Amino acid sequence: MSSKKVSVQIMNPGLLEEDCLVLGEALVKRWRIPTNYPLQLTFGSFKQKVRVLSLSKYTGLRLSQGLARKMGIVSKPTLHLSYQSGSGLRLGPLIGVLISRDDPDLPDKPFGSITMFCREMVHAGQKQGAYVYFFTPSHIGSSSSKVNGWIYGEGWHQAEMPAADVFYNRLTSRKLENKPSVQHFMKEVKSRYGSHFFNEKFLDKTEVFDALKADPSLLKYLPESHLFRNFAMLKGMCSRYPVVFLKPTRGSLGKGIIRISRNPEGSYQTLATQVGGTRRQNYENLTKLFASLSGKMKTTRYQIQQGLNLIDLSGRPVDFRALVQKNGTGAWEITSIVARTAGTHHFVSNLARGGTLSTVKEAMAKTHFPADIKAKAAVRLKKAALDLADGIDQHIHAHFGELGIDLAMDTSGRIWLIEVNSKPSKNDNTPLAMGKIRPSVRRMLDYASYLSSS
Repeated sequence: MSSKKVSVQIMNPGLLEEDCLVLGEALVKRWRIPTNYPLQLTFGSFKQKVRVLSLSKYTGLRLSQGLARKMGIVSKPTLHLSYQSGSGLRLGPLIGVLISRDDPDLPDKPFGSITMFCREMVHAGQKQGAYVYFFTPSHIGSSSSKVNGWIYGEGWHQAEMPAADVFYNRLTSRKLENKPSVQHFMKEVKSRYGSHFFNEKFLDKTEVFDALKADPSLLKYLPESHLFRNFAMLKGMCSRYPVVFLKPTRGSLGKGIIRISRNPEGSYQTLATQVGGTRRQNYENLTKLFASLSGKMKTTRYQIQQGLNLIDLSGRPVDFRALVQKNGTGAWEITSIVARTAGTHHFVSNLARGGTLSTVKEAMAKTHFPADIKAKAAVRLKKAALDLADGIDQHIHAHFGELGIDLAMDTSGRIWLIEVNSKPSKNDNTPLAMGKIRPSVRRMLDYASYLSSS
């Protein structure tokens, strides 16, 4: 299949018949495209018969305004054009990004804190020859072939868009993701149009740890971890470890985590995350502690996990967040890895709870490890993240293109998995120069382009 990037020009009404498009004469001859002959044009799920007209000394693609409107194309995008004898012409890839909410009354920032990320995706698509639109669950209608999405061209606009070649799920709510309309749409576009849908679901902690336990090569990264069921499990874990954690299986941002530790005299203490710090409580014995938890267990499922003796900086725990993404060949790569240090009065490192960021090198420099362990830390953390991402692919039946993998290092230098997040944050918390595109956004477009051609 022949392919190249072309600049798309939309013609004013009356200058070009709706079912015609114009290509440069040199390209028509090189690809041996028949002219004035019905060919199929494909753009996502959109298909229409068109006739190709050739124009000397021209290198772009001209569309009639009517045809462009049917395709949802505005402005002057740069898109990949491909041709295959027998199949016709194809424009794209067309990429749809499913987001949680929009606000049409805020035209400059319709997607709130992720608006800048959405603009970046549009600009990255323009540079890489892809067309990107955004939609929410409320935009999904009765037909899976069309979506009333948001596009960018001299400002944000809503337009009726075809189903995309590739969909990227950025929903931040399990409730929205589990809506019957969303689940039906995902199933329909995959089966009807061969669309790819990645990061198609949230992960919960029990699912991740139970799946990875099945791989002997990954056990070295896994603290003992179980779905918390009863008093016997609490008693057993507290007898084996001086500290254990209870974590909501579907929690995020460090919410609802409970740290349980045994005091020297045999009583127990809990620290629970809450706004502004932690709540400390003491219990004479495990029976009373378990009784205090029984109410929470009726509404929240917890994972009980081995506590680790982690490295810290001045008493503040440190962990590491690796952003792992698939690249233009479909392989996992490390896009970034940072150290996160817990805020004062917190035992979790999430930025939402006062945590701070630094490089791995900066964080390791403040530890008491020998020089060789400090020097190898970043490489070892990256290997662990890639091993675990491969494990997720092999043992969890869902399609992921990016993962946030939280790792920790104990005082002996051993690396452990804390959790895996299938919806890493895209909030606007890093100022960027106008037009600058982060590596994470470029890689996302690379992977989407790879999927559309596979």
